[in-house]
Amino acid sequence: MTAAPPDPGLPPGSAAARLAADGPNQLRAATRRGPGAMLLDQLRSPFVLLLGGAAGLAFALGERVDAVAIGLIVAANAGIGALQEHRAERALSALARMTAPRARVRRGGLDQLIPAEDVVVGDRLLLRPGDVVAADARVAVAAELATLEAALTGESAAVDKAAAPAAAGAPLAERHDHVFAGTAVVAGVGEAEVVATGMRTELGRIAAMLDEAPVPPSPLQAQLARVSRALLALCLGVVLVVALSGLSRGQPWPEVLVASVALAVAAVPEGLPAVVTVALAWGVRRMAAQRVLIRRLPVVEALGSVTTICTDKTGTLTTGEMRVRELWTAPGADARALIEAAAACTDARLPPPGEGAAAGAGAPTELALLHAARERGIERPALEAAWPRVAERPFSSARKRMSVTRAVGGGPEVFLKGALGFCEDALVGDLDAARAAEGALAARGLRVLAVARGPGQAERGLRLLGLVGLADPPRPSAKAAVARARAAGIRTQMLTGDHPDTAAAIARELGILGPGEDPAGRVAARVTPADKLRIVQELVAAGEIVAMTGDGVNDAPAVRVAHVGIAMGVTGTEVTREAASVVLADDRFASIVEGVREGRAIHENIRNTVLYLVAGNAAELAVMLGGSLLGAGAPLLPTQLLWVNLVTDALPALALAVDPPHPGLMARPPRPPGAPLISRRGWAWVGLSAALEAAVVLGVYLAADPGADPARARTRAFGALVCSELLRSFAFRGDAGLRQLGRNPALIAVVVGTLGVQALLPAFGATRRVFHLAPIGAGEGLELLGLGLVPAALLLGLRWARGARTA
Repeated sequence: MTAAPPDPGLPPGSAAARLAADGPNQLRAATRRGPGAMLLDQLRSPFVLLLGGAAGLAFALGERVDAVAIGLIVAANAGIGALQEHRAERALSALARMTAPRARVRRGGLDQLIPAEDVVVGDRLLLRPGDVVAADARVAVAAELATLEAALTGESAAVDKAAAPAAAGAPLAERHDHVFAGTAVVAGVGEAEVVATGMRTELGRIAAMLDEAPVPPSPLQAQLARVSRALLALCLGVVLVVALSGLSRGQPWPEVLVASVALAVAAVPEGLPAVVTVALAWGVRRMAAQRVLIRRLPVVEALGSVTTICTDKTGTLTTGEMRVRELWTAPGADARALIEAAAACTDARLPPPGEGAAAGAGAPTELALLHAARERGIERPALEAAWPRVAERPFSSARKRMSVTRAVGGGPEVFLKGALGFCEDALVGDLDAARAAEGALAARGLRVLAVARGPGQAERGLRLLGLVGLADPPRPSAKAAVARARAAGIRTQMLTGDHPDTAAAIARELGILGPGEDPAGRVAARVTPADKLRIVQELVAAGEIVAMTGDGVNDAPAVRVAHVGIAMGVTGTEVTREAASVVLADDRFASIVEGVREGRAIHENIRNTVLYLVAGNAAELAVMLGGSLLGAGAPLLPTQLLWVNLVTDALPALALAVDPPHPGLMARPPRPPGAPLISRRGWAWVGLSAALEAAVVLGVYLAADPGADPARARTRAFGALVCSELLRSFAFRGDAGLRQLGRNPALIAVVVGTLGVQALLPAFGATRRVFHLAPIGAGEGLELLGLGLVPAALLLGLRWARGARTA
């Protein structure tokens, strides 16, 4: 009987016509926004528009210095915001680079090597070990063909391929009759007919999801937006009251407009974007020391808000490499003999001992057996020399076993390994005990191989030595990290393409599933990239703050849409790294928990900083409103307010933003999703601080008789405000307050240094002209310092008496 002639493939003319009709076998480029669009978005901010209007108004009124100063602040803030947003969206480009650059095809009966982008539906792909599959294709011929699909499915073991059709509706991981674009051929040879190219492949579907999936705003961005809206509403209300009050008393329009400009400046915390950026950048630096690399600044704080960590299994919670986990030895056999026989029945190769961490060449299962043999001092080259190979019957998807005949001593011996059910006809021994042991190992999520050995050259009458249980083992640090996350009130949920039994076993071993806990809601197995994306989107829609970790291409869409997308830096694909906002340089799940701790510290610092700045702006608004309502004119001018906001407020705020984390952060539960940055208690604290400060500054201003000498009255009010702003910063240190003050020497240095600079402003003609100041004596300066201490002393006393935090 003669073999059937090989399929000739497409006629060349047909291939050209299909290429013209369907387009090249490529993934489309990602849509990108230019820097101009990003900058324009920043200029649409309500605060920027408010300040821009104030600058234009000041310029029209001839206040050139004020106009230029406000304009520079607008430009700086817009630039900072655009820089934060600007990041390279190269995920789809990375996906495109995963596609094989060239492909072997048969066309018109001739085998050819063509650019992968020229592959079309109907092409006959010729597959060899080491090839990257160029398109999705249905297997037509398979001789021990196996591909590694972990990047698409999460399965760490190679997948055997066969021409026999898979079950209808089989999940991607079980479609043994197809090969997929971007996966690698690791064993055997085969031929496959292309059924999908470009964006119609499984890889293309992921590319489409990645391009279409919206990135949710970080919790910090949403919280700051709410604070901004509240301040803006307050500002507009005060401006309206001041304008109506002035006009009712017959004030000229120019004076009313100048007061409005001053109010706009007073309401806006100009230093807030820079302070938040510094706080986040400091967090980036601290996280880098924990091997957590941040690609988007707002994510630093978002890490601290995480309520659920969705994680891939393979390569994230586990090492991503198959290893021997358990052995069962038959009566009369021992573990060394079992592993030695298994190593004798392999084709894989490990690098020589001491030559780095190279993974070796061959199927993952065989590499795992050789690693186990090496741990026992057994090297395959030594086996080859002692027991030369005589013959081999290779593994096939039909036989589910492999045997190697070797010359051992006086004659040949057969070494066999494979699935127990497919080996029983060749075995002698206690098979009932072996079946029970196989069931127990499989129930723990292990892949089980039987190993046997016997004289002769036939696969029969072989002595069963035992069973080998293999799995992708958990990372050593993962279990402790999962426990820390649970103690911190963070739920860990595993999303994997692996088998449900394997996933549940790993989840129980790691503590993701506690005693008696149902896998539902904590373990999702056999999930596709679309499933992972849907699960993360549903969690986000439910109000959870979600971190998604992964390494494979199949994780990339879900990584992108999570609040915190985390990629493995060592084993992860470039696609996932580019889609992520965080990269783990050491691939340790434990580093995520360290990042959460740092993120919580950063959030607390930012919250305290915002409270401090908002209280200052509220005090300034109260001072300006009080002066207007009392008919005493404007107690402060725009340039003076800008100095307070940008220097005497911003510098202490910067020091507060880098306050060291205090113990106990990870003993608290996560903040409730959707909780405001400033709570009701925080707003009460802001109101009290603003009222105390405004009372002191207004009292100083009115006592100086502004009707007789407005410049001197404003100078005194300016000095009292600066002293009060600087000194009350000690009351905004969260839990620490004055305790452990030595842990933040920067705050002490800022307060002392800025007080010194403030004392010099009235001493020089140039600064007096810029800030419209009158000369002031040393005694008067000390008096203002004492008055400025009053709000800080009262706030600290209240906190000490109540033992309360600021918010």
